[in-house]
Amino acid sequence: MRKDIKIPEVISSRTEYKRKFGLWEMYRSLIMIPGAAAKMIGNSKKKLISKHFIERLQLAVTEVNGCAACSYAHTYMALKQGMSNEEINSFLSGDGTFIKEEEAKAIVFAQHFAESRGFPKKEAYQSIISEYGEEKAQIILSAAQIMIVGNIYGIPYSALQSRLKGHPYKDSSLVYELGMQLAGFILFPIALIHGFLRVLMGFSNVRLDESTTNE
Repeated sequence: MRKDIKIPEVISSRTEYKRKFGLWEMYRSLIMIPGAAAKMIGNSKKKLISKHFIERLQLAVTEVNGCAACSYAHTYMALKQGMSNEEINSFLSGDGTFIKEEEAKAIVFAQHFAESRGFPKKEAYQSIISEYGEEKAQIILSAAQIMIVGNIYGIPYSALQSRLKGHPYKDSSLVYELGMQLAGFILFPIALIHGFLRVLMGFSNVRLDESTTNE
């Protein structure tokens, strides 16, 4: 990684979880990968949403979940795509300085997706359909679905790396950190088969919270 890459200190010096996931959340997110990947492949051909836009969406998800490993990886990718350190740090810090007006609703949706742990509210998803159209909305959702899988795996990996450096995360354990790595290795092929079957059977990858919020 380039030496001039600077990750915000709140991420690079993290010693506690911002968000923690379990095995069931890992599995139900993994089964979304085949359908989400198909949408992303389609987007690479049709170029409905730019790579920069996708990267900003995924940085927004990572910021909410607080995955240090994903932050480093996506910082590198974003720099390769031409984003500046300032813009990347803005997204990773959640300050919104560099959010473009035409992308604002999608970025807010990506943040909501992460905050809802992969179950966004139906009205939130409908709002991006209204703004971008259904095809683009599915690509935006797919980008978030792929990113949350990386976060679910990357967060305990980040904690394990921090532990090996002598700075274990608060409220963590070696059993959890190693267990999630092993579980990811075991569950990944099973979930992929499950996911491919879902695609072949025509199941939608749009998974929403349809409950209403009482004011």
